[in-house]
Amino acid sequence: MEFTSPSFKANAVNALNDPQLQKALKNVEVGFIEKRAKAAAALDEFDELRNRGRDIKNHTLDHLDHYLEAYEQKVTASGGHVHWAETAEDARQIILDICRKANARTVTKGKSMITEEINLNEFLEGNGVEPVETDLGEYIIQLRHEHPSHIIAPAVHLNKDQVEADFRKFHTDLDPNRDLTAPETLLSEARGVLRKRYFQADVGITGANFLVAETGSSVIVTNEGNGDLTQTLGKVHVVVASIEKIVPTLEDCAQILRVLARSATGQDMSVYTTFSTGPKREADPDGPGEYHVVLLDNGRSAMLGTEFQEMLRCIRCGACMNHCPVYHAVGGHAYGSVYPGPMGAVLTPALFGIEQSAHLPNASTFCGRCESVCPMHIPLPKMMRHWREKEFERHLTPATARYGIKAWAFVARHPKLYRTAASMAALTLSTLGGASKRLRSLPLAGGWTKYRDLPAPEGSTFLAQWAARNGKTE
Repeated sequence: MEFTSPSFKANAVNALNDPQLQKALKNVEVGFIEKRAKAAAALDEFDELRNRGRDIKNHTLDHLDHYLEAYEQKVTASGGHVHWAETAEDARQIILDICRKANARTVTKGKSMITEEINLNEFLEGNGVEPVETDLGEYIIQLRHEHPSHIIAPAVHLNKDQVEADFRKFHTDLDPNRDLTAPETLLSEARGVLRKRYFQADVGITGANFLVAETGSSVIVTNEGNGDLTQTLGKVHVVVASIEKIVPTLEDCAQILRVLARSATGQDMSVYTTFSTGPKREADPDGPGEYHVVLLDNGRSAMLGTEFQEMLRCIRCGACMNHCPVYHAVGGHAYGSVYPGPMGAVLTPALFGIEQSAHLPNASTFCGRCESVCPMHIPLPKMMRHWREKEFERHLTPATARYGIKAWAFVARHPKLYRTAASMAALTLSTLGGASKRLRSLPLAGGWTKYRDLPAPEGSTFLAQWAARNGKTE
């Protein structure tokens, strides 16, 4: 995908002026928030499971080297192969080498944000290997040459009519008289096309929701069954996962699974939860002849021991963006990165540098909804503030903002000056607001007043009111 995070503001403006996108984004609020709330309320121990999940991930991250080594040993013992990839380029090359050894011309893929992160599809295509996305949403956006706008609902930015038009354009064997007006008919059409591709592919590539150190298993959760077909019908199964996906035991995995689907789609569990451990065994009726796991770092080890380590607890449920008012307004593509929403505002700077993504930590109202619904209790607003601090320290913020903050900090450190300035500002702004009590234009606040009026202050300052309430004078 094209990385456009530096253009977030322009992307956001385009998104706000796109009527079709704005209509589609309403489905995020309607389709996710209420379902998550009902699913959480129906499970008495939901909050306790969140606490356990947080503790499991914290323990794992504190002993990550130990569990990764244990996982590798178990995979090897089961007949599989583990490949260590420090960078995205390393991962791409490892996967290409596996495909070439299998003489693969076509690979099927389950939904995987990691393969999006490393731009695997474009790389394979450039080297003569055709990747076929088998998740319905991913398949639709692959036809459109787009990247996902949501980590669990890749095509949430599209409507049914757009999907029908794309199928009629790209499915050359489609009967022009076939009725595709119902969602079920669109699903049936995609299933018919994709079913053939499973049997043509020599290699199946999936991501992993979890890697289990105890057994050497990779775990995927899906609602379509495409992941199972992808990893069992090809001669080779390749799992691509980042290093923080590891959990110590099957019991740990089971506990986190109980909050994953509830947080993501409001389901008790996803339709399919699949554990894969090594290649096909002698007595197995089906399965791949080879099993490979590509473990990707790509900047994650650098987050360990820092103020951003807690971000590595993320289980990619999407709850933070489902509840984020900024995401609701502009959608995922505006973020210009594979990871949108609040989790992307923290993870993207960590993976690609704050210099390239300084706008993202600022794309927040700090309402705290993301942290309140996160199943792993990740303090996303706190970490966005840390990135804002780094942005300020590296002089990435506009000079006017830096000088303005320094001036405010000076005044705030001198209480008498602060109270005097606040009183004068309140009186001045109240006077300018006039009878309407609204400020339609204000120097240094054009970013606000260009789109909305600023309420004029009424009455005395908070400090003055507090002093009066407590019988004191300023």
